[in-house]
Amino acid sequence: MSNTATLTHATAQRADFPGLLTPDGEPWHYLDTAATAQKPQAVIDAMSRALGRDYATVHRGVYGRSAQMTLGYEAARRRVADFMGARSDNEVVFVRGATEAINLVADSWGMTHIGEGDRIVLSTLEHHSNIVPWQMVAERTGAHIDVCPLTEDHRIDLGALEALLTPRTRLVSLAHVSNVLGSVLDGRRAADLAHSVGAKILLDGCQAAPRMALDMAALDCDFYAWSGHKLYGPTGIGVLWAREDILDAMPPWQGGGAMIDKVTFEKTTYAPPPQRFEAGTPMITEAIALHAAIDYVAARGPDRLFAHEAALANQLREELRNVNSVTLFGPEESAGIVSFAMEGVHPHDLGTILDEENVAIRAGHHCAQPLMEHLGVPATARASFGLYSDESDIAALMRGIERTQRIFG
Repeated sequence: MSNTATLTHATAQRADFPGLLTPDGEPWHYLDTAATAQKPQAVIDAMSRALGRDYATVHRGVYGRSAQMTLGYEAARRRVADFMGARSDNEVVFVRGATEAINLVADSWGMTHIGEGDRIVLSTLEHHSNIVPWQMVAERTGAHIDVCPLTEDHRIDLGALEALLTPRTRLVSLAHVSNVLGSVLDGRRAADLAHSVGAKILLDGCQAAPRMALDMAALDCDFYAWSGHKLYGPTGIGVLWAREDILDAMPPWQGGGAMIDKVTFEKTTYAPPPQRFEAGTPMITEAIALHAAIDYVAARGPDRLFAHEAALANQLREELRNVNSVTLFGPEESAGIVSFAMEGVHPHDLGTILDEENVAIRAGHHCAQPLMEHLGVPATARASFGLYSDESDIAALMRGIERTQRIFG
């Protein structure tokens, strides 16, 4: 499909998203999808039905509606497994989000397999959620963190990664797509490098899952984490995928109901994965709404969505390149995310002026302060596209930038 046809198709999708209008019925130019995606009506309706006429608890009810809700909840797990190219739905753990998924791996797998003198490899561009949990593990175990640098065009430098790896490297944890720069990691090559020294690899897929076709077998990673709300689903649910043999060997993370086999005061035995890691009443309605979100995205084709968002990012970069006061960050080819700075204008001021023009961008350090230090700026402005974005959003953003230039002289 040509870029023009793709953009036209995306314009038609806007009608599915009630959040893309202001209270006055004017178009709202939402360019903050990397933070959280707007929700299509199909997801809203699925959540409403699950909270209303279909609502009941799961797994332990003997009455009919509970049984039906259990079927719906587990169907969502199977849908996620299919969406990710998992070998089994037993590899899919529902969590509250990617942050919780990474913390689960850190506390359960990490505290079991990482010890004093061992090494954990991260990269300069990681989100805080993929830094802080590993710092906590390092502090508790005496392990060391190695930081993989970036290439000149702000991609994770896999050549440098190879040089960093040692027989003491236990884990490599990297963003599949940068939340600030949109740079895409060659996940399979990173996995091959990690495995060459016997290390495990975790990929933070928060920005990749909404934009790319996923195939866990092809990636050959060990852990993969993402959040439902970035994939046009609800907040409060995310996914940890891990190899079934790895999950089976991991100890529980939280204790309570649902994750047990048998409880006595003398000893408790635990359920097999994934239930072992889903203590308490699960995210029932959120899982069902996530199922609807995956169906919505899958029907539109992840490859087509990636091409659409990349085309918009390329167009925006071209237009920003003509503004003398703008500095662009990240590679020329990015996954629907463009970060930039305007000389003499703080990103927060730019964001405020754009808001007056019904344009929403993200302004700040994007939970990536080490990356900001590397870039030499305290913050950036970030425009990020979704399947509903089109050229009108870019035009509105550029009008707002022109107005900002006039205000700041």
